[in-house]
Amino acid sequence: MKVKILTLGCKVNQFESQAMYRMLSQDGYEIADENESADVVVINSCAVTKASEQKAVKLIHRLRREAPFSVIVLTGCMAQAIDNAGDTLPEVDIVLGNKRREDLIPALKRYFDEQKRFTFVEQYDKKDPYEHLTVDDFLNRTRAFLKIEDGCNRFCSYCIIPYARGRVRSCSLDYIRQEIASFARGGYHEVVLIGINLSSFGTDTGDNFADAVSAACEASDMRIRLGSLEPESMDLQTLKKLSQYSNFCPQFHLALQSGCNATLKRMNRHYTVEEYEEIVKNIRTVFKNPSITTDIMVGFPEESEEEFEQSVAFVRKIGFARVHTFPYSRRPGTVADRAKGQISPEIKKQRAAKMAQAAAEGAQDFFMSQLGLVEQVLIETRSKDGLYEGYTMNYTPVRLKTAPKNINRILNVRLKSISPDGTYLLGEEETELV
Repeated sequence: MKVKILTLGCKVNQFESQAMYRMLSQDGYEIADENESADVVVINSCAVTKASEQKAVKLIHRLRREAPFSVIVLTGCMAQAIDNAGDTLPEVDIVLGNKRREDLIPALKRYFDEQKRFTFVEQYDKKDPYEHLTVDDFLNRTRAFLKIEDGCNRFCSYCIIPYARGRVRSCSLDYIRQEIASFARGGYHEVVLIGINLSSFGTDTGDNFADAVSAACEASDMRIRLGSLEPESMDLQTLKKLSQYSNFCPQFHLALQSGCNATLKRMNRHYTVEEYEEIVKNIRTVFKNPSITTDIMVGFPEESEEEFEQSVAFVRKIGFARVHTFPYSRRPGTVADRAKGQISPEIKKQRAAKMAQAAAEGAQDFFMSQLGLVEQVLIETRSKDGLYEGYTMNYTPVRLKTAPKNINRILNVRLKSISPDGTYLLGEEETELV
């Protein structure tokens, strides 16, 4: 039988989809091509915003129209967080919560035996163990992902993910070493460590985040990169420890969300803009040529024009290499959804455009600072315009003309100019390293 997994949301979902592909392949399922019909379609859903839920619902409706005889499985955060998802989505044959992911094969067998719709959702408990998943292949990607942490204890006022993922659970350091070594044998040159609240790694086991990065960096000479981080976890001692490893990529995606202390407090974030600025200062002191990237939310409930302008000014002050700007999206079941002072869609749109402009100016300044440098670039793919593209250690996007044999190779590249559209750098190959 043929199977297809459609993944919505974050890199953690992407990793878990690959783990489910492995389970299905071992049970005899064949992975369907992108445009091929499948006997089983698994939707690995996201619930971080109401919009992400609606995207999954539309996908389910479309799939049932186009593939009336396929078995549709809904899993992921939406399946876990939304009560009675099976009742509200009659097109779905199996609802499989995040905690029951390893029951995917038994669930399918039961469905084929009984020909009845059913739900496999179990609520999280504080004592739940970490789910150690194995991934053999990332479907022709040159960069691997490794989930080392799951769950979140923070309860930001706009977020439902602690209910969809449970409390913080960390993998073992031995698991990290084993999986990194396996990826190295598989020919990968870079691994991204990911988690729902990555920097909380070890708070449940007695280890700490720096221990996890050390285990990964010491297991192989592959480049080790980090996923999104909560800024307050990046203390000076941790930064100094990470800087000891030559294969550690100095890119820090520190989720800011707002550059205004009053807004951060309403969000139930656990730092101030002053503390955030000090962390960025420490990163730039400890590491050579690091990049700082972030997420910024605009239009949060009760965000005044003055507060928004404070946020814009802070973004300009920090000078981020890249900013993901997005308007606040109401999420039922959260504190923020019930808050007074909801901002109109029109104002959110205006503020998002202004914030994006400030972010774009910072990105251009960062690109300018990279010109003339010789950086190590992992060549990953060929772009539509015939150039080969990849990323430096600090995640600067680079394109160059080079031979096809250099796909999945690390090159020393001199960064020569900024592309006409300002979205990447053009470079020239100096030497091949790997």
